Amino acid sequence: MTIKNLIFKRLPHLSRFALRNDGYVTLEAMIVLPALVLIFTGCWVYFDVFRQQGVNQKANYVIGDMLSRETDEVDATYIDNSYNLLKVLTRTGDGTYSEEQVSEISTEDTYPTDLRITVVSYKSANSKYSVEWSEARGDPEPLTDSDVQDYSDRLPVLADGAQVIIVETWDDYYPLFRVGLDAFTIRAYSFTQPRYAPQLLFAGEEGENNGWGNGDQDAPGGSLCNNNAENATDCDNSDGSYNNEPTSGLDS
Repeated sequence: MTIKNLIFKRLPHLSRFALRNDGYVTLEAMIVLPALVLIFTGCWVYFDVFRQQGVNQKANYVIGDMLSRETDEVDATYIDNSYNLLKVLTRTGDGTYSEEQVSEISTEDTYPTDLRITVVSYKSANSKYSVEWSEARGDPEPLTDSDVQDYSDRLPVLADGAQVIIVETWDDYYPLFRVGLDAFTIRAYSFTQPRYAPQLLFAGEEGENNGWGNGDQDAPGGSLCNNNAENATDCDNSDGSYNNEPTSGLDS
């Protein structure tokens, strides 16, 4: 019997099988259900990734907009509360990774959520950006002048001396199901200029560069007695005895 004759002989049986509508529901469910579950979990995980990414970006915008509206200086407590706000908005919780979690998820991070706020100014003389101040909460380090040069292609064109506020957030995301997507970090980045003041100042510790010029009695932090500043805090210079007066050409 040739193959052609065999095919024609089987055609009636195949036709009757194709027209049958009876079967075993249990067997069909066992075949189809795993595929349906896999498709559902995969769609859910990828949908949740985009949802969490959107939540992080919106939380980043909230903090940036909040900072841009400040007219007074901000301090370490303000940054701490901004960090707490970020964790509330992203629902990432508080605390750090335990040793068991670090081993399970194979991460080098200590905190699941990170925040860094940096104020950058532009100098037209050398066409470079410089860091006025930078504060970080979580794992990242504050930005330096050398670091911010790598951000030049992501910063807007500014006038000489103008400032921009950079807000960076990181959120470690771990999928609930393993469907081809490994754990990764969701990073959000935004910049905005101060709205109601020419600059955003940081009230740092005494002796730190906080952006205030000497001679401002309202400036946080202290100044030395011998620089004639009104905010000197380490001595009483009411009689001017600590002043550094020029002597060149006066002594005979």
